[in-house]
Amino acid sequence: MDRAELAAVLRTARARVKPADVGLPAGTRRQVPGLRREEVAQLAGLGVDYVTRLEQGRGPRPSVQVLTALARALRLSDDDRDTLFRLGGAAPPQDGRVPMLVRPSVLRLLDRMSDLPALVLSAKSDVLAWNPLAAALLGDLSEWPPARRNLIWQRFLGPAPDPDAESAADCVGCLRTAHARYPGDPDLARLVTELRTGSATFDRLWRAARSGRLRSGSVTVQHHELGTLTLDCDILSVPEDDQFLLVYSAAPGTRTASALELLRVTGLQRFTHSQ
Repeated sequence: MDRAELAAVLRTARARVKPADVGLPAGTRRQVPGLRREEVAQLAGLGVDYVTRLEQGRGPRPSVQVLTALARALRLSDDDRDTLFRLGGAAPPQDGRVPMLVRPSVLRLLDRMSDLPALVLSAKSDVLAWNPLAAALLGDLSEWPPARRNLIWQRFLGPAPDPDAESAADCVGCLRTAHARYPGDPDLARLVTELRTGSATFDRLWRAARSGRLRSGSVTVQHHELGTLTLDCDILSVPEDDQFLLVYSAAPGTRTASALELLRVTGLQRFTHSQ
């Protein structure tokens, strides 16, 4: 492990990432370029003190999980990610595992979708990146712990499980397809084990042994301020990385279209109600 070089790479990478790039509000009193340490810690699911010690060259040897989380939070390219792993004393990710880094061209495409909620999913439905409007619609995704930043985990084990049977079977089928494609991925294996242990519905659907794939269609979102919103969700594939771009929209003139217009203005701010 090269602590000094690792610290330098982390500091410079943090300075390159703008808050808007990772779906965070910029604020008005930002004194440093790029992200703050606490924002990196939040995105990576780490303690602020831990990130501070790594950036100061006095931290412990980070685990593979920590390095993966930092590379994702800092939006590192494949080459920069491999450098980060080597400086941290670990071997770079191997083939045969679910790709977890989003290529810069896809991130640029996500940034340009300023008027529609959009997010990027891995082959096992991890939320890898999102735009500000997706955070306004679905909630501040950066507040989800990285291990819980997975749509299938949220569906079956989250605070508000989705009871829709047909789409539940589709979700399990998608995960079974990913499992067949990446049988040696330990994070995927842990996810499946946790879901089968924690959800009888998931376990029953998993034992049915049916494969599936993500499909475009209609989805219902329960927004904490605006109530029930019904949206079209279109799936765009990134085949080289086995990832998917989900884009939410609503037909013009509908109540949901009006709600999206309001969210473009308010973002993550909560509405105030007169007494």
